[in-house]
Amino acid sequence: MKHPAEVALTKYMETASAGKSTISDATVETIAKGIAESVRRQFGSQVDRSNFKLRMSNIGRPSCQLWWQKNAPEKASPPSYNFIMNMLLGDIVEVVFKGLLDEAGVKYKDSDTVEFEVADTKVKGTYDIVIDGKVDDIKSASSWSYQNKFASYDTLHAGDAFGYVGQLVAYASASGYDVGGWWVVNKANGEFKYVPAEGVNVMETMYNIKKTVHNVNNNILVREYEPVYESFNGKKTGNTILHKNCSFCSYKKSCWPSMITLPAIYSKAKNPKMVDYTNIVEREGV
Repeated sequence: MKHPAEVALTKYMETASAGKSTISDATVETIAKGIAESVRRQFGSQVDRSNFKLRMSNIGRPSCQLWWQKNAPEKASPPSYNFIMNMLLGDIVEVVFKGLLDEAGVKYKDSDTVEFEVADTKVKGTYDIVIDGKVDDIKSASSWSYQNKFASYDTLHAGDAFGYVGQLVAYASASGYDVGGWWVVNKANGEFKYVPAEGVNVMETMYNIKKTVHNVNNNILVREYEPVYESFNGKKTGNTILHKNCSFCSYKKSCWPSMITLPAIYSKAKNPKMVDYTNIVEREGV
């Protein structure tokens, strides 16, 4: 069953696509102001990306990644040139999405800064939106992520390299609202959907958050994920590769200094995908 706000927004978008919609000057001005603020923030000097502290936006990430950010930020792989544009697009999606919710008649509580204390550490964050008493996040996604990662709560939780589940639970716990879900917009074509956090274990997630805070505060480096065996045609090759959740980490080369990135060794494709190998053995027997 679709979220009521999803139904209302879809109807408004259908009207807009047919050239029969209206939009208020107030909404246009709010969207324009939000985009201008984002441009200034992302391209100006207001964002200190080197200043580490625990925030609700990173509290769900692997503690090993946070350890590197805190203790050796200079070891991170440099961000790609399009990093800041990607951040800007995410901001624009959120601002426009909220404006369209207004025009669709959806009632919501806008962003607010909240805080909770874990192991004598105050953690702050700003949630995106509250609808019907539930905290939701607004995410922009590639077509692949939209179709695969955000297929359901289960698929997101299984490959949550960016800590989205922990982030959402933290917002809910700090604000006193229930856990909602994610409004996801496909950056490639503009389609959107609501992914409810059905089945989320709040107690377990908060336990993991407390463990992360403890590890970070005490400078304990614990690798969250171990390498996995590579398979080809249903058989293990004997080689080991990075866990998929490590592949997105900016510190993977420092955390796994022996790692070698190569085209998939056993692939027969003309342009095989690149694979992060942690150990390579003989090719015999495959």
